[in-house]
Amino acid sequence: MALPAWHPESFAARRPFLEARARLAAAARAWFAARGYQEVETPALVPVPGMEVHLRGFPTSFEPHLGQGTARRLWLRTSPELALKRLLVAGAGPVFELARVWRNGEVSPRHAPEFTMLEWYRPGLTLEGLMEECEAFVRGTCPARVAHAGVETALSLPFERITVADAFRDWCRGFDILATVRPDGSGDDAALAEACAARGLAGPPGEGWEDGFFRLLLDHVEPRLGRERASFLTHWPAPQAALARRDPADPRAALRFELFVAGLELASAFDELTDAEEQAARFRHDCAERERRYDAQAAWLPDEDFLAALARGMPAGSGIALGFDRLAMLAAGARRIEDVLWLGGFPFR
Repeated sequence: MALPAWHPESFAARRPFLEARARLAAAARAWFAARGYQEVETPALVPVPGMEVHLRGFPTSFEPHLGQGTARRLWLRTSPELALKRLLVAGAGPVFELARVWRNGEVSPRHAPEFTMLEWYRPGLTLEGLMEECEAFVRGTCPARVAHAGVETALSLPFERITVADAFRDWCRGFDILATVRPDGSGDDAALAEACAARGLAGPPGEGWEDGFFRLLLDHVEPRLGRERASFLTHWPAPQAALARRDPADPRAALRFELFVAGLELASAFDELTDAEEQAARFRHDCAERERRYDAQAAWLPDEDFLAALARGMPAGSGIALGFDRLAMLAAGARRIEDVLWLGGFPFR
């Protein structure tokens, strides 16, 4: 039987990893302070936990006491993203947060239901500029060579940049993923199924665009990323835009990237969408899709307060969410995420 995380022997085994995590947190704060970022703290208890379709939240509720306040359903946040963007509207300027976040059901050597997300946003920064900044941050806070699950990455080498379209063409038998995106930015189920069948990549009957996209991505693309060099996977198809702007040069793609290091997906970033009407339409679609896929108890309505802030005017810029615990795993040489958590994975294992 495994020792509890508080047991002195268990703690002693994790202590080198935890000390590396503490050094990483201090280095991160110093790195951002030196570049004019303000560290902020935003609410963890929120009326809308986030807008990603596939994330499951932890629900709770506010109960009035002594007649003060109104009873309402609340959630633990899945990300500080919507709060940090409200601060951009307020005029806070460049901000970052080491935020505690919660995602229900996520347990694996790389996942924990409660974990730390490092997010930062800078008005006026392009997606290219954010890639340069992200590369400098990872290189400046981690060892020159990192490894996970037998995959080693030399951070001293320039980070690779490859578009999703190029990755699918190169590794999915010439697949043109953008040809399966309609002009309105939605995915064409039939076009994707036909292209898969023509290349011997067919999925299960009735597979929709999103499921087919992620099947190909996980099976054929991600295993090739973040190997000897770190990889930025850029310009995602428009159906995966989320809160990113569509590319003015090709609206079938969105100005978004993900970072992979030592085979780990480490970060996701957007050139931020500032059009409140377009974002509201995306939110409505995502809420309907979440309710279709899951039960009503797992669903929530769009964040109307965020949309009101966006309509007030958010400055153009870019932002990124980076899994701090995964970065700590790489910096410390840890095999499991619970090795870099002060009280391990208790009580979820």
